[in-house]
Amino acid sequence: MTVRRLSLVLFAVIVTAPLQAGGQLDKTAVEVIPPSEIKWVRNAAGTQEQAVLFGDPSKPGPYVARIKWLPNNNFSRPHTHPNDRHFVVISGTWWVGSGTKFDPDSTVPARPGSYVIHYAGQPHYDGAKNEEAIIQVWGIGPTTAPAAK
Repeated sequence: MTVRRLSLVLFAVIVTAPLQAGGQLDKTAVEVIPPSEIKWVRNAAGTQEQAVLFGDPSKPGPYVARIKWLPNNNFSRPHTHPNDRHFVVISGTWWVGSGTKFDPDSTVPARPGSYVIHYAGQPHYDGAKNEEAIIQVWGIGPTTAPAAK
């Protein structure tokens, strides 16, 4: 290939690359948030991080959030929520248990792709054992997590 031909091919690639990358979206119609732009906030206990993607779990209305459970046997203690909460496991193994007695050895694994629902008012606990687990939750706020009695 001659230098002139190589230059023309390179020029064509550079000129058409933006067209191949995709068009512009109207953000009032569709919004895409790449993983690099998701803002994670670590909880005070240092056991998990949360990223709110839509809405606000502390206010009335729908919300979507991701929770990243950090490894090393980090678990919530038995608690309830006022509304149903729906989950999909994105990565890792999320361990879930039910009842008012905290017993991590009795939890069951929910692996990537699993759907989990926490029913309103029902005591449960969950977390990560030896690997990080990322889950996505959908719910209706405001949500709270009072200790189970």
